[in-house]
Amino acid sequence: MGDQGVDALLLSLGADLPWLTGYEAMPLERLTMLVLPADGEATLVVPRLEAARVEERPEAFTLRPWGETDDPIGIVAGLLGPAGRAPTLAISDRCWSTFLLGLQREVPAATWLPSSTITSPLRAIKDQDEVARLRAAAQAADRVAADLVSGEIPLLGRTEAEVSAELGRRLRAEGHDKVNFAIVGSGPNAASPHHEPGPRVIGAGEAVVCDFGGTMAGYCSDITRTVFTGDPPAEFRELYDVVQGAQAASVRSAISGATCEAVDAAARTPITEAGYGEFFIHRTGHGIGLEEHEDPYLVAGNDQRLQAGHAFSIEPGIYLAGRFGARIEDIVVATAAGPDVLNHADHDLHVVEA
Repeated sequence: MGDQGVDALLLSLGADLPWLTGYEAMPLERLTMLVLPADGEATLVVPRLEAARVEERPEAFTLRPWGETDDPIGIVAGLLGPAGRAPTLAISDRCWSTFLLGLQREVPAATWLPSSTITSPLRAIKDQDEVARLRAAAQAADRVAADLVSGEIPLLGRTEAEVSAELGRRLRAEGHDKVNFAIVGSGPNAASPHHEPGPRVIGAGEAVVCDFGGTMAGYCSDITRTVFTGDPPAEFRELYDVVQGAQAASVRSAISGATCEAVDAAARTPITEAGYGEFFIHRTGHGIGLEEHEDPYLVAGNDQRLQAGHAFSIEPGIYLAGRFGARIEDIVVATAAGPDVLNHADHDLHVVEA
């Protein structure tokens, strides 16, 4: 904060608050905000009815409950110092606009930045405990993915929504505290990377893309495997082989010191050379930790260099609209010794008959 001239960090909704305090704010119309001055003590401002949910940590912050007739915006503004100052304030990226607008009225001379300018570089580097939690979550997701590719999870004759629900149930059975998403795209829906599972019944002779993850002990999992219901046509096998090769090449490139855009290029180049470049329509990967999407992002134009402790997905895909698609995704941690791949469910194209 001192290096960047930030006078105070203001954390509300989002992962930064529990990362620093252990408390996750409910998404209420009532304001919760950690006020962390660069040169003073931290204060956690919370609605009084929520205060009982906070595990007090006097060595880290003072708790300041507010009542229903109090002005929480005024309380936060008062913690920022005398009126008339022109501080630089970094506020939660996901803070509701109603709170930001209120603070802007109270502190009109302030300069505002997103809190991620301070917190993202710190959160992006995972320590050994965080990597261990990510690994445990990945291993749990692997077990569900192994059931998928082995055919243990029935697909034929079931709706995408039914398969999605089963993936979620299995994630919970493997130790996840919550399910963040369970994408199931079959047939032409496999060409929609973020398809919402619905009433479509999965038929024979179709690609099925399953992308699922959740939160386990505070840290996220995220894995994608693509299977085929029946004997895949030669065109799909060729497409899948390109995706598999691109994903493996990108993983190999993800070493400490490599730029994020270079890791993206390692996946994108073989897909483009195979003639599918226009059909790879998203970045190669995203960081992961307390949130399923966080820094660093593996995308063209991002010249940030990977450091030991960076954790991220590598998930190239090819999507032929109206026909089919394929994607393979693993979570990887950059280390001094090379990429540490956390997911190990089989990457080969599996035919599921059930």
